Amino acid sequence: MRVFMDFEASGLTQNSYPVEVAWVFEDERQESHLIRPAPGWTAWSASGEETHGISRTTLDKSGEPVGAVARRMVETLSGHDLFASAPAWDGKWLGDLLEAGGFPRNALTLRDTEVAQAEIIAETLGIDLATAPRDPGEELPMAVETIMVLASMEERRPHHHRALDDAQEERRQWIRVREMAEKQKGRLAG
Repeated sequence: MRVFMDFEASGLTQNSYPVEVAWVFEDERQESHLIRPAPGWTAWSASGEETHGISRTTLDKSGEPVGAVARRMVETLSGHDLFASAPAWDGKWLGDLLEAGGFPRNALTLRDTEVAQAEIIAETLGIDLATAPRDPGEELPMAVETIMVLASMEERRPHHHRALDDAQEERRQWIRVREMAEKQKGRLAG
């Protein structure tokens, strides 16, 4: 099953660390966790705090231990397809969290949400992405690319910079893409 994830972090540097994680399954099951910083996680950005509104004091008092969050993630998310809109950053924070929680950095891996969108369009339209004919220089078959572009042009809700809100928005965008593909399939069949 597809799962849409998001992290909020202490900042946007190599030393930053995750402060909140949330995920939403395609069937709408969801979880969100504030993360108490692990020992040695000290980099803190005032602008990061201003963006997500989570203070270091809140994390120290209300955050869950890193090991507990990492364990919950591995138990709940193993075997599922995990997606994030910024897999480089989110993947870094996922790896940091897993490692600090005693798991291998690659116990869970993320792919770009755009991959989930392309896959559901192709699945709905009956296109095999591995064998679909493409024009030279084209990354995706035209039908898939067209729906993705049209969906990206639709109004999206603003990012709240809280992990659960942003993960929910990634799922909503995936649903919009799927619905657009279903309409296209209906037009082609009619």
